[in-house]
Amino acid sequence: MSTEKIYYTTPGMSEDDARTLVGLLQDRLHAMNDLHLTLKHVHWNVVGPHFIAVHEMIDPHVEEVRGYADDLAERIATLGGSPKGTPGSIVSERQWDEYSLRRDVTQAHLGALDVVYHGVLTSHREAIETAGDLDPVTEDMLIGQVDKLELFHWFVRAHLENAGGHLSTEGATSETEAASQAGNA
Repeated sequence: MSTEKIYYTTPGMSEDDARTLVGLLQDRLHAMNDLHLTLKHVHWNVVGPHFIAVHEMIDPHVEEVRGYADDLAERIATLGGSPKGTPGSIVSERQWDEYSLRRDVTQAHLGALDVVYHGVLTSHREAIETAGDLDPVTEDMLIGQVDKLELFHWFVRAHLENAGGHLSTEGATSETEAASQAGNA
């Protein structure tokens, strides 16, 4: 449970439940802020024969994920918390490594994004499970976000899949490993 100060909360919710949800939502807010910045970074740094397709595919993801960050921050405020959106809070409180690819071919970036989306989706699903026990409104918001995030993940994976349905990133556990596998496929 978060030790975050709760100024008030929504009617019918205990302060302890609100505090738990605020902590959970803050983690998701950091993830969405990090994801939209990472996606924009990829947008700027992809090169190679499929540059324009991937470059243009990424921007709608960026805009949608920015909207998720806003929704998460507003839900935190609704529950009586104070959302943190500063770069320092993201870096100091995140539980994942910095995206490490710079200028690279589209397949390498898409391979790395496969791992990034896998982590984000896994964490979002864990948050849904916790929220489901405490607040159907928060749970519903997170479910809606997962719906679109899974669609975006599929867009990425479609570039990594062969005709037999196998991903070039299969078995990769880090973004650099996935980037290498995808770039060499």
